[in-house]
Amino acid sequence: MFYFSNTRASREALVIPFLLFLIVAIACINIVLFYVDYTQLNGLCIFSELIISSLPLVKPRFSKAERESLVLSEDTNSILVGLLLGDLYGRKQKKGKNTHLCFAQGLVHEAYLLHLYNIFEVYCPSVPKIITPVPDKRTGKTYSTIRFQTRALPCFNSLYELFYIEGIKTVPSNIFDLLTPLGLAYFLCDDGTFCKINSSIVLCTECFSLREVQLLQEVLENKFKIKCALNARGNGFRVRIPKKGLPVVQALLKDIMPPMMKYKIGL
Repeated sequence: MFYFSNTRASREALVIPFLLFLIVAIACINIVLFYVDYTQLNGLCIFSELIISSLPLVKPRFSKAERESLVLSEDTNSILVGLLLGDLYGRKQKKGKNTHLCFAQGLVHEAYLLHLYNIFEVYCPSVPKIITPVPDKRTGKTYSTIRFQTRALPCFNSLYELFYIEGIKTVPSNIFDLLTPLGLAYFLCDDGTFCKINSSIVLCTECFSLREVQLLQEVLENKFKIKCALNARGNGFRVRIPKKGLPVVQALLKDIMPPMMKYKIGL
């Protein structure tokens, strides 16, 4: 028969193994916390690449009824309007009737891309992926991107039809009504740059025609009371918000701009 001795010596003999176990447990917890990088953004938990890669690569398909039942909230629609003015692009397959939305950013903006994924995760078939292409022939450098895309869904069709004419992205004629402060915030996240030298904001809009850029200028000045000017850039034009317009932009967007992108409005 075995019995446990309750002597002082036996109790002291257990202390060292227990302390070793405690040290190992704490070390394991620290290792896990080292790899799990999470930040609370607008109530959403942003996961690091390690955690993203541990999620299921392919999510269950939606039924036809589920696809057709999906709708965009007012805020989600506003964000998409701003993103479509920026880097986001939509596409339809030749024989498809619904729209994919494709999100991509340089790896330097990984936190921002994961922020977007948290917003649009419900519409996506898989998690973001890091793409590392062959080195650029001119510089010899490798420019990795992180990207994800949504499923082809009917809830995106109306925006696609507004922003694309024969497959070419345009500024909708009713952009005055479409663009909200929230949309402007995400437009700046995608296509805005902040110049520290003269405290100005530049919107990289040279992919649009002069008339389309003028239309955006009118919205900024007449709807949001942001004074701005147009500057030629190659064969296109950019919108520049000078230093005197910066306080208006900051007051309008400081509480709704994604935290990791506030530097684009000088904050």
